[in-house]
Amino acid sequence: MANITFSGLNMGKDITVYGTAGDTGTLLAIAKKHGIPIPFQCQDGECGSCLVKVTYLDDKKPLAISLSEKEKLTLSVNGKLTRERLEQAEVNDLPPPYRLACQYIVRDENILVEFTGDPGVEIDLRRPAKK
Repeated sequence: MANITFSGLNMGKDITVYGTAGDTGTLLAIAKKHGIPIPFQCQDGECGSCLVKVTYLDDKKPLAISLSEKEKLTLSVNGKLTRERLEQAEVNDLPPPYRLACQYIVRDENILVEFTGDPGVEIDLRRPAKK
């Protein structure tokens, strides 16, 4: 079971939720389910609006290291994934600190998820995904 602690500028306090073992939902899906206001737009890994910083809180080796091709491109374009970080992820299984919440699949590990968003804008988490 995963413990996921969300910390955002647009939140009054940090919130920890539990990820269900075997669930293959994205970090964004879990956030939406629990009313966590991570900003998002395309939900497809192309816009970068759901950028988060993930810190692993366990002493064990991180599990959620797999980067989709869209995530690699979007993080690179936004200056959050250098060649060195990409190589560390692909060769040494060391995940980069920045991820896209819509692409990150939560595994059985304890993580801290930090995001900025815009504290002046309220996000409707009930809106349907764009097609």
